[in-house]
Amino acid sequence: MAIEYRGSFPHFDIERIRTYPLSGRPSKVHLKDLAAPVLLAQGPALPRSESLSAVATAVLNARAEGKPVILFTGAHLVKNGFGPLVRDLVRRKLVTMVSMNAAGMIHDLELALVGATSEDVPAALPVGDFGFSEETGRLINEALSEGHRRKWGAGEVMGRLVDGEPLPNAIEFPHKSISLMQGCWAHRCPLTIHAMIGTDVIDQHPAFDPEAKGGCSGRDFLIFTAQVAELDRGGVFLNIGSAVAGPEVFLKACSMAANIGRAPNGIETASFDFRPGVPADTSDERRAGYYYRDLKSVVVRIPESFGGHGHYVQGDHLQTVPSFYQALVQA
Repeated sequence: MAIEYRGSFPHFDIERIRTYPLSGRPSKVHLKDLAAPVLLAQGPALPRSESLSAVATAVLNARAEGKPVILFTGAHLVKNGFGPLVRDLVRRKLVTMVSMNAAGMIHDLELALVGATSEDVPAALPVGDFGFSEETGRLINEALSEGHRRKWGAGEVMGRLVDGEPLPNAIEFPHKSISLMQGCWAHRCPLTIHAMIGTDVIDQHPAFDPEAKGGCSGRDFLIFTAQVAELDRGGVFLNIGSAVAGPEVFLKACSMAANIGRAPNGIETASFDFRPGVPADTSDERRAGYYYRDLKSVVVRIPESFGGHGHYVQGDHLQTVPSFYQALVQA
């Protein structure tokens, strides 16, 4: 599809791009690498830090009182094999909304389609192959174009696509039972995708439709904000591995909710990340912590502004995410 441009500067001809079959691409993550909810739920208790236990308790209390629990994640949660765990938390109604960036959408679709994801970037980049798998770019872009025509949000579009709806064509996803997007759609749990332009491999594809990507993602932002407004009676916001998008989207949504008289009062928030985090550093521009958006917005500014409490869970997601899941389902 040609992207029309009538401006004054040189414009890359995206129709010159060549692609290759996804099935032939070497991938680093396969179905065998995914976490198994049943094994974790029934297995021996994993180590839990004090902060992780406190966040798990906050989630359980919130759901016992019928309050929302929103989970925002970057792509690595899916790429690390934890999509099935979040899918199970949705099934158990311990998470009431899932949000992620477009890279998470890409990894989830590839796993559902061919049972593998995450290409070898250093090997593919020098030969001009990075990001050019045919099915990934075409299926997502064509689905978003159709969803944009119908005025849907991106998360609903992708959930319906993986579930087997014709958008515009019906595609068989042999592994849809592990898809987070399909699981949210099946349980009618809102899943929102917060995308930028030029950040994702689907933007490199000849089928790229920037109007559709922006339109569908823009609708998802308003769906997300409507759910944040439900935090006016309390609840929990979890940010797992999103350094910028999650904190910034949450900050703007909180401001919008407060603007209409539905501020997120008394909420508990948490950010899960690898690096050390010192909340006090977020008030000093001469310290690196001031520029960590998850720490500054999610853990400090937003909960403090609305009478809530923020937590920082430091650790490798390969340990903290399974432990957190287990703390919730074994309670």
